[in-house]
Parts: sequence; structure tokens; C-alpha cells
Amino acid sequence: MQALADLDLPYLPVQDPAFGADPMAHFAAARRQHPWLARADIGYFVHEYTAMRELFWMDDKLRPSFDGIVAQLGAHGTPWGRFTEEQMIALPVAEHKLLRTTFAARFTPRYANALRPMMRETITGLLDEWVPKGRFDFEEFASWFPISVMFRLVGAPVDKIAGIKTDLETLGLAFSMDKTRMPALQQSIQRLDALVQDLIAERHRHPHDEAQQDLLDIVIEAGASGGISQRQLADLIMFFFIAGYDTSKNVLTYTMLLMMQNPEAYRRCAEDVDYCRRAIEEALRYFNPGTTFRFTDQEIIFRDVVLPKDTMLFFPLSISGRDPDSFPDSERFDPERAIDPNARHIAFGLGKHMCLGQYIARAQLQESLHLVAQRIREPQLDGEYGWRPFPGTWGLKGLPIRFSAG
Repeated sequence: MQALADLDLPYLPVQDPAFGADPMAHFAAARRQHPWLARADIGYFVHEYTAMRELFWMDDKLRPSFDGIVAQLGAHGTPWGRFTEEQMIALPVAEHKLLRTTFAARFTPRYANALRPMMRETITGLLDEWVPKGRFDFEEFASWFPISVMFRLVGAPVDKIAGIKTDLETLGLAFSMDKTRMPALQQSIQRLDALVQDLIAERHRHPHDEAQQDLLDIVIEAGASGGISQRQLADLIMFFFIAGYDTSKNVLTYTMLLMMQNPEAYRRCAEDVDYCRRAIEEALRYFNPGTTFRFTDQEIIFRDVVLPKDTMLFFPLSISGRDPDSFPDSERFDPERAIDPNARHIAFGLGKHMCLGQYIARAQLQESLHLVAQRIREPQLDGEYGWRPFPGTWGLKGLPIRFSAG
């Protein structure tokens, strides 16, 4: 067996702003030095797809390390620190199981499919507004879709969208591990908390009848039946906003970049819904904005390496699907790629912390890409794009395009 401290591990400068522009090259170099592990100033990165899967299934020996992230950022005792340490995924095992069991039955494929007409109506309205421009920043356009859907799902006032969208942009950068963002994060989490508390209070004052029920009603009812506190209920809805905004927006934006590089695939997405669904699954393999993290809850021996208790492990889901040992020709975007049941993408995680909102996210991405491809014809780059920090909610920063209107 080898002690973790004795390994000659590659170093990843993840906090260098330039890292976000090309993390794949850094991870490819890391693989040449060690098959599954690298070190960084903030912890250790598990960069091999199969190692991520194997460790995710050892969840009984790991715990979410949000408290460690909060400590590194010096945010204990702050509004953002409290939320981060107490959100559902960060709770102790028994509390997490209660919350997840209470709400998981509501977040089903059937429920997500029932939302598709509303999603189509929402993206159509945005396209009607934006397409006549002939050119725009696609990231900015894409940012309005998930938040508009979420506001409709919980009956939030539409005049609050612009302000909360700005706050969600700020909160999406929280895990880039930059302490200078703390003041803005505190302000943003407090504004989001105030919005959610007002929504819940208003719904208690004016409950919907069965014909009007929306996601907020469903969550409130599920919380009441499961004995969930008002604080936990509000945190869940806040997490719904935070987790559902940046991820969907960033995936849709990056998918448009892939489509401009693969115009035949884009044309087929406009014509064939089933092909469009395959394209989204391939896009989720090729790109994902997320990095998850865990502490070892006890000493673990993994692949003959001793990982001491309280070792901080980062799992960059963002690069997991580009592991050439698990995905042949991994750098090629191919919606008709044969899906290996033993090597499916893990964009939504695995195990007991697998994303509850994955079916809603998939439905949003499929419906939006299908209609975007019909209305935004022959898109081309119309300038340069940048990159968001890595880790955190990674992705493109801006995507200027020009196109023909469909």
C-alpha cells in the first residue's frame, strides 16, 4: 500500500484563471503522470471516470464536504455559509434520507414530461423576442430560459426575474474558491432567501386549489407530510433555483457551440425530437459544468492507496465523459454514439446524492434545443467567447452569434 503523501502526483493549478480556458489539457497531462489522482491547493482531484464511479458507490465512507469548502472560504457563520452547510446534500445521513425520500417521489420523469408544454411555450416566447435581432450573445439569451421556467414552476413574480438572475449568476461562482466573491455572495443569498420566504408565506396565505397546483404546492405539501421544517423547505427551494439555473444555462450554451461545429447535427435536431434527445445526452457526456466534492469519512484504501480520514476529494464531472479509457474517440461529439451501459455519463452524479432535478433538466434542454434549432438557422460565431472559473459551475462566458431567422 502507498501513503497518499508519498505519491508523486501531478499538480493542477485550478485557481489560476487561465485553467478554466483549457482544463482538458491539464487533466490529460495529469493522466500521463498518475492514472486517477492529482493534487491541487484546495484538495485532491479524482480525474478518471471509473475511479469516480467506484468512489461514488463508496458513499457510506464519504461525506459531502461543504463544511470544508465553507472553512476554506472563511464563511462560517455567514448567510451563505449557513445555507451551504445546511442544504439537503450537506445534511447528516438520517436527515438527508428523510428529505430525499420525501421529495424524490415528486421529481419523476412523468412529472417532468408534464411540464414540457410549458417549457415549449416559455422558450417560444423568448425566441419570438430575440430571433428578430439576428445576432446576440447566446449565453445571455440562454440565461433567461431556466429562470423563466423556474419562476413559472413556483409562481414567482416575473418582475423579480432580472434581479434574481443576477444573484444566481453570482451564486454560481461560489465554488470557484475565490474569497473576494464573499461579500457579493452574502448579498445574493439573502435576496434569494427573502424571495423564497415571501413565496412560501404568500402560498400559505393563498393556497391553490387542486387544479392550480404547481411545484411550490407540491413541495409544501410534501414537506408538511414529511415533517420538514420551514427552514429546510426554504433551503430546498433555494437549492432548486441555484442548481437549476447555471447548470442548464451553461449546458445549453456549450451545446450551441458544439452545434455550430457540427451543423448537420444541428439541422437534424430541428427536425427529429428523438435525435435531439440523443444530442443532449452526448452533449452532457462531452461537457458538464459541475464539480462535486467529498471528505473521506474514515480512512479508505482505494486502489492500494491509503486516503486518510478528512481528505478533500474533488470529482470533476465536467471532464469525466472525456476520459479516453472509458469513452472511445472521446473528443469527438457524436449524438449517434453507441451507449455502453457500463460507461454512461455521470453528469447528474451517482448514488444517494444523484441530482433530484435531472428529469426536469433533461426535458428543458431537449425542448429548448429542438425549438432553437428551428428558429436560429445557420448560427455562426460573431466574436470571441470566454470561460468561467474552474472549478465551480464551469462553462462559457459569452457566446456571440449571428444567424438567419427561421
